[in-house]
Amino acid sequence: MSVPLYIKIKEQDNVAIAVNEIKAGTEVMDGVAARHDIPQAHKIALCDIPAGGEIIRYGVVLGYAVDAIAKGDWINEHMLELPAPPDVDSMEFGTDLVTDLPEPPVTVWEGYVNPWGGPAGTRNLLGISTTVQCVTGVLNVAVERMRRELLPKYPNVDGIVPVNHAYGCGVAINAPEAQIPIRTLRNLSKHPNFGGQMMVVGLGCEKLSVEMICDAADITEENVIILQEKKGMDDMIGSLMEMAEKKLKILNERERQTLPLSDLLIGMQCGGSDAFSGVTANPSAGYASDMLVKGGATVLFSEVTEVRDGVYLLARRCINEEVGKKLAEEMKWYDNYLKEGEVDRSANPTPGNKKGGLANIVEKAMGSIAKSGTSPIVEVLSPAEKPTKKGLIYAATPASDIVCGPCQLASGIGLQVFMTGRGTPYGLAMAPVIKVCSRNDMKNQWLDLIDVNAGPIATGEATIEEIGTLLFHEIIDVASGRKETYTEKYKLYNDLCIFNPAPIT
Repeated sequence: MSVPLYIKIKEQDNVAIAVNEIKAGTEVMDGVAARHDIPQAHKIALCDIPAGGEIIRYGVVLGYAVDAIAKGDWINEHMLELPAPPDVDSMEFGTDLVTDLPEPPVTVWEGYVNPWGGPAGTRNLLGISTTVQCVTGVLNVAVERMRRELLPKYPNVDGIVPVNHAYGCGVAINAPEAQIPIRTLRNLSKHPNFGGQMMVVGLGCEKLSVEMICDAADITEENVIILQEKKGMDDMIGSLMEMAEKKLKILNERERQTLPLSDLLIGMQCGGSDAFSGVTANPSAGYASDMLVKGGATVLFSEVTEVRDGVYLLARRCINEEVGKKLAEEMKWYDNYLKEGEVDRSANPTPGNKKGGLANIVEKAMGSIAKSGTSPIVEVLSPAEKPTKKGLIYAATPASDIVCGPCQLASGIGLQVFMTGRGTPYGLAMAPVIKVCSRNDMKNQWLDLIDVNAGPIATGEATIEEIGTLLFHEIIDVASGRKETYTEKYKLYNDLCIFNPAPIT
């Protein structure tokens, strides 16, 4: 099978992307020859584009030509002027509600019933929450001992996760936007993978008191340790070890049960994206998402700046005006947040995104939203909120991988699917992360870090439906504990970066 030279998405597109590097002089299609070497994933002009003319991919205007562009030219990020963002106050809601979704191959999985209620767990972990960064040093010493001395005695427990973070003191705790980090930490303390066992470590003088992250009924000697009340290091470590062992004994009795897909909550995220992400990895994830939703599961997708330029498309998929207006409100909140920092959405693309052929945030956004599939959007969440409905949900978060992940965890995901074009060893300690790459070269480069390769779609060797179905099975197997992801195998766990838009004092 011959590999295609280019990928064109829509009939009206006046650019295409190179499947592999195209050498100058190569005839790409009838009447179009490359005038320069076109790097892999970068755009080639399919017609003459005048200065100020539209550059169109995905059937949308990515931007306007700064100078005249000749047919066959290489189009890079320096050649486009960013268009104005869509007006969120004039969006139509509920006009594109697709209900004819692909049938899932299976409708059950093996998970841990959540004693707190809500979505089931995909792993059986002892989670140790903290109120303030000041306790991290002591807790880390204790956790090292727990893993060495206690964990081997309880083989049904998958691990111990300290919920360390940089919040808790030296912050404007009563500022309006402090609700976001506080809500995040409250929800993380009762994550589905923690099996109903709460363990909280505080210092004793911090602004984020135990009462702010725990319900009154949970603030007991069985659940909370305050280090300032202990007599030195030995007492601190001994108390932490004693409490942890009691929790581990309970967790060790848990067993997986056959559960419906309606008990599964997963997150979709992308990072280190390239121009293939929107045509291979993300659409495959979207197809798997549609299957999951059809089977009754709940799927979150996020990243405000990476949907902002396609938000009008999402608005059409909102089930009613209430959901649509919440989507608009979240966009406006983030617009103002960026404006206060004297930047806008154009600050999003990274050098790696641009090297991978993404000219600007519009192009990145149009590829990013593909991971949401076609399902109706039943709910919109503010950062770190928990869902109240089942189905496809937009969870507003920053696009930063390291901040989006904790927000989705706080919303209760038991597993995350992470699409990448350039590659990143990103991972979460609280939930498994399935890595999906957008191109064959990435899989060949990181053979033992990428779980699913969507690259064969670009070369014509597989379809979106085939890779999406493969990914669906991967999600079920990983969620059920039958497979381990590479991030779990190597314990590639990033720091927990809590989104805090409130002032630091």
